[in-house]
Amino acid sequence: MHTDHEAQYTSRVFVEACRSAGVQRSMSVVGSSADNALAEFFNATFKHETLQGRKSWPSGREACLASFRWLHRYNTRRRHSRLGQRSPIAYENTLHLIPTTLAQAA
Repeated sequence: MHTDHEAQYTSRVFVEACRSAGVQRSMSVVGSSADNALAEFFNATFKHETLQGRKSWPSGREACLASFRWLHRYNTRRRHSRLGQRSPIAYENTLHLIPTTLAQAA
């Protein structure tokens, strides 16, 4: 999980929650807006596409399911202009077609 250095991401409670869930954390460089731009764009897109017009969910479970549905769509079906109008998974799959060792290339 990539975050900035805000208090909620540096708290002991959050650090321990990530550790117990097996989540590896990374943080942007302090004072570098460029380092944080991708995370900010991703969060803004998530909010716009999942929260627009919605004030609440019937339960926490429903909120989690909505988030997972959006993440699944974002990674598998949503086309991204920076990836040549491909989904992230389609883009990643094209990378695996390139030989990664000399033995494979030969």
